Amino acid sequence: MQAHRVAGQQAVLCCTARACGSARLSGIRVARRAAPAQPQAPHRRGRSLRHSVRAIVAQPPVLEAAATFPRGAHWQVHKFGGTCVAAAERIAAICEYLVGGGDVAVGGVVAEQQVVVVSAMGSHPSSPLKVTDLLLNMVSKAAAQNQEFLVDLAALQKKHVECAELLLGSGAELNGFVARLLDDMANLKAMLQAISIAGMATDAFEEFVVGHGELWCAQLTAAKCRQLGASCAFMDARDVLVVRPTADGNSVDVEYEISNAKLDQWGAKHGAPAIIVATGFIAKNPAGQVTTLKRNGSDYSATIMGALFQASHITIWTDVDGVYSADPRKVQDAVCLKQLSYHEAWELSYFGANVLHPRTTLPAMRYAIPISIRNFFNLSAPGTVISDDETLVAGVDHVGVKGFATIDHVSLINVEGTGMVGVPGTAATIFSVMRDSNVNVIMISQASSEHSVCFAVKSVDTEKALAALRKRFDEAIRAGRISAVEALRECCVLAAVGQKMASRRGVAATMFAALAKANINIRAIAQGSSEFNITTLIDQKDAIKALRAVHGRYYLQALPIGVGLVGPGAIGSTFLQQMAEQVDKLKEEYQMDIRVLGVASSSRMLLHNSGMDLAAWRDDFEGKSQPLDFAAFSEHLATNYVPNTVIIDCTASDEPSERYLDWMQQGIHIITPNKKMNSGPYERYRALKEHQRNSFIHYFYEGTVGAGLPIIATLQHLIGSGDRIERIEGIFSGTLSYIFNNFGKDSRTFSEVVAEAKAAGYTEPDPRDDLAGMDVARKVTILARECGMHAELADVPVRSLVPKPLQSLKSGAEYMDRLPEFDGEMAALAEEAEAAGECLRYVGVVDVKNGQGSVELRRYAKDHPFAQLNGSDNIIAFTTQRYSQQPLIVRGPGAGAEVTAGGVFSDLLRLAAFLGAPS
Repeated sequence: MQAHRVAGQQAVLCCTARACGSARLSGIRVARRAAPAQPQAPHRRGRSLRHSVRAIVAQPPVLEAAATFPRGAHWQVHKFGGTCVAAAERIAAICEYLVGGGDVAVGGVVAEQQVVVVSAMGSHPSSPLKVTDLLLNMVSKAAAQNQEFLVDLAALQKKHVECAELLLGSGAELNGFVARLLDDMANLKAMLQAISIAGMATDAFEEFVVGHGELWCAQLTAAKCRQLGASCAFMDARDVLVVRPTADGNSVDVEYEISNAKLDQWGAKHGAPAIIVATGFIAKNPAGQVTTLKRNGSDYSATIMGALFQASHITIWTDVDGVYSADPRKVQDAVCLKQLSYHEAWELSYFGANVLHPRTTLPAMRYAIPISIRNFFNLSAPGTVISDDETLVAGVDHVGVKGFATIDHVSLINVEGTGMVGVPGTAATIFSVMRDSNVNVIMISQASSEHSVCFAVKSVDTEKALAALRKRFDEAIRAGRISAVEALRECCVLAAVGQKMASRRGVAATMFAALAKANINIRAIAQGSSEFNITTLIDQKDAIKALRAVHGRYYLQALPIGVGLVGPGAIGSTFLQQMAEQVDKLKEEYQMDIRVLGVASSSRMLLHNSGMDLAAWRDDFEGKSQPLDFAAFSEHLATNYVPNTVIIDCTASDEPSERYLDWMQQGIHIITPNKKMNSGPYERYRALKEHQRNSFIHYFYEGTVGAGLPIIATLQHLIGSGDRIERIEGIFSGTLSYIFNNFGKDSRTFSEVVAEAKAAGYTEPDPRDDLAGMDVARKVTILARECGMHAELADVPVRSLVPKPLQSLKSGAEYMDRLPEFDGEMAALAEEAEAAGECLRYVGVVDVKNGQGSVELRRYAKDHPFAQLNGSDNIIAFTTQRYSQQPLIVRGPGAGAEVTAGGVFSDLLRLAAFLGAPS
């Protein structure tokens, strides 16, 4: 390998199309092809040469082989950030990687020569000092005439000497580095003392001081590479890079022609070694003064070097695996992107994603040099390639949206008034005021009516922006032409970025639907004609939830739904068992990723961030649960990284149902077989249903009436399709269905049949809870309200089957002991019905025509559908305008943990369909 590199040093750069086409910019001297010799006067030779140089645009150039530094695809550029060079062992690992040849670059190119750009040493557990921060602090202390800068200077020297001793051992390389370091320290001390005497620091002084961290780190890296046997040279980038400040002073532009010429001069002095270790961040201006490349300067140095060397590839080494589809700290399911176009990288970087600054990519884009962002601490990760050439990376996904990002803590400034309509220059005036106030505008939105202009600014600029606008439009405000200059505070900008969004239908609709289904309101929208970016403004409190919702809609194959179960009793535990049996199938075949995030009993709760092991939830609940806190339980679901969450209430308690509205206002869906909400106080029920209608939060309660039977769904479909309900009549209690299906068939008494039902588990522990009829009354109330009736439970007359003398008994056991005393009353009713060819049935009735509901013991002919039941079946008859001659009948098992849990599960699948799961 070494011999191969040495040979490469002597190579003459071939005139590739790229090199030739950019030869003038790169500083490679060219001349016209030879023409027939002509006699020429000596005084005209200079003019002729200048003419030949100008003729490059008309004649194919040829290289003057001996006069230029060799540039081309045999060079690769590596840039290592402060984390990568934070300690001696990390610098050693980098040097071993470089001397070993590095990886094969994207596209299969093997680098013969490498340019290595390094930052200053960063923070490390063994030495927490960040060199650049320390240098800046030293300048600030000196300008404040605080002599503690001398302490910092000593700490800086100690850090680098200790690193050099560990890295280089003893010998010439160590001695040479320490000697240079001590010279630099003496110069820095003299300059800082001068700053301290003056009590101020100019920009030039500060930029001279702050660049030393890169100098020392590059010298250490070069020395170690030489120790490992590599042909390696140190490059002080100030000897090559020449830049000039931009008009706003926040950045710099590269003087390529001068820089290329200086690279030639550097090459004439140092040759073309296998490895060049260059300083990042620092350069000189055209006047020869030391300067820096400003923010993200080290990355910028790397891409500039890539352009100057005409490299085949640039790798930015950091401590993350690449660019993610969203911030992985906020979205746990974020994926590392394989490829981004330059424009996509620009868009994402603007929103704070861990991508190169747009300015940084420009030098690479000039020569179409791909840039990889990779993790030096995870070399097996391929990273993210930034290039417009997708063929460089195998298996690049073609999702229209590449990534999502947010800008937190912004305000929406709104300037509104009828006097703005049709008046030229209003928007120009607004944004001129912002410019003059030094307020950056993040996004702009204006309706075609021109009635208002709104734009987003950082929260810290809100008051400044409002004051400036109100001052500028004071006359228009007093005259009423502008009615409002106001701010909507605590907002967040959410953006979707992707070059392939352009001209693709439905991208915006999908994004907005995902936000709507997550119950997130959009305050403003902006999209440029390039369609690379869709920007929305939302409330700050919804930022993370929104990010997860839109990311999940595009990137997760399975729709994630987080479940919080309240009531792990018979129904709840059966539901968890059913889900455990189906969860894999639902994910693989139906793209539903259902995760149980919490389980709560009447006194304890168990929370999980990503989803419980459903095979072990009982053991975990016993060993790891904590005291119940419903506020913490709902907060856990509302703020979880799973964007869609639902609470399933499988209790018969009032307490959970009283919290439904609060939970829904937190963005949590509700599923329940608990009847207490829908049969409780009407105003509470009405408020919840109104919130449901006005939001995208769903409330499913099929199990409240018929367990697993589609009673509610059938009724809603009839009403929704325009049918008019006239009457609903049914046997709604599985317990009472069983009792009356068996009572009267033989010589068994009523009390014996009740005892049999209790022994079979059909009744509550105290059978009076069933025989009193209140459960049926609740179902009648629920159905009446579904039909639009203003029904209260207390208004439903109920025929109780519990004799009055037994209603006040203390226990169910005492009731069962005394029930035989009243068998005669029930026997008489049964005999009377039998004599008429009828049978007894306990029914609930909703008489919509007359606006009444009731719970009754009725007689039916033995050929009536209600007389044909077996076991504990329920039956419900809907008499409607369409089904007036023959009622619509729904019949089946209406009680029991299995069927009720199945009804809950069915509601969960309905919720998934509403949220976007494939049907």
